Amino acid sequence: MRTLHLSPPAALVAQVAEQAARPQPEGVAPLVARVQERFGQATCAVLFYGSCLRSHDPGDGVVDLYALVDRYAAVYDRRLLRLVNAWLPPNVFYLEAQDAQGRRLRAKCAVITLDDFAQGATRWFESYLWGRFAQPCRLAYCRDEVTRMRVNDALAGAVLALWRAALPCLPDTFEAAEGWQQALALSYGVELRPEGASRPASLLAGQEAEYRRRLAAATEALPGLSATGDEHCRDERYRNAQDAAQRRRGRRAWRWRRRQGHVLHIARLMKAVLTFENGVDYVVWKLERHSGRRIPVSDRLRRHPLLFGWPLLWRLLRERVLR
Repeated sequence: MRTLHLSPPAALVAQVAEQAARPQPEGVAPLVARVQERFGQATCAVLFYGSCLRSHDPGDGVVDLYALVDRYAAVYDRRLLRLVNAWLPPNVFYLEAQDAQGRRLRAKCAVITLDDFAQGATRWFESYLWGRFAQPCRLAYCRDEVTRMRVNDALAGAVLALWRAALPCLPDTFEAAEGWQQALALSYGVELRPEGASRPASLLAGQEAEYRRRLAAATEALPGLSATGDEHCRDERYRNAQDAAQRRRGRRAWRWRRRQGHVLHIARLMKAVLTFENGVDYVVWKLERHSGRRIPVSDRLRRHPLLFGWPLLWRLLRERVLR
């Protein structure tokens, strides 16, 4: 199911493009080179986002990258990988590289065609892509200016997609940071994740001004939303004029997204253990890191995750390690 696409305002595209073009930590370059080596000339662009971008340290954890490619057939020899990438993008792979100091760098690289990325960031009913890329990221590599324009348009469109979907669930008035936290909480709530309720606030920490500017630039393309503050306000306030019918439709849509998202998230987890080297250990490491809980992994589970992963998944859901 797709949402109606709204063309992003020029001011929003310009702001997103400026942020995406900012310098990135030196350690990202070896990982980007590794992506290009792995996926070859079909690589159109590489996006860097996530916790390592926020910490400014690619050696801190696993770097999140998105490889945008021309066609799935151009990057896979195996037909199964092409099919599952087209059926439920993205596919996720594990990559390693070394920086100039010899540190081992790790990356989780998602693969998706540029066409699918543009559709997913702006038109999908599912929030998987627009929920992520409404947030600041870096364009770590871009093949040409035409691609750069398409990527920046998609990133700006992701901001609009998130806010258009979130507005019916937001209060009549709110501050920009408050609105962003609630919008991101809706998106994160669609997936089964180990992070707690404080996660959206941590995404904004230290970047509140960036998020305020994004919302200000997007407002003209969001019917029913208007700024009420002035240039002297520390955190500009907004008036949300969604009527009762719009709010009912919006809340209903998010209920469907949660149902759909939980199913798709499980499917993506199952797919990741096939494409991601040591995928079971990575998933468990991430769960332990965010939940603080020790999760034992048997050799049998490592060898046959699709057969023996279901009891573990059920226990994590029952104990609310995944929410």
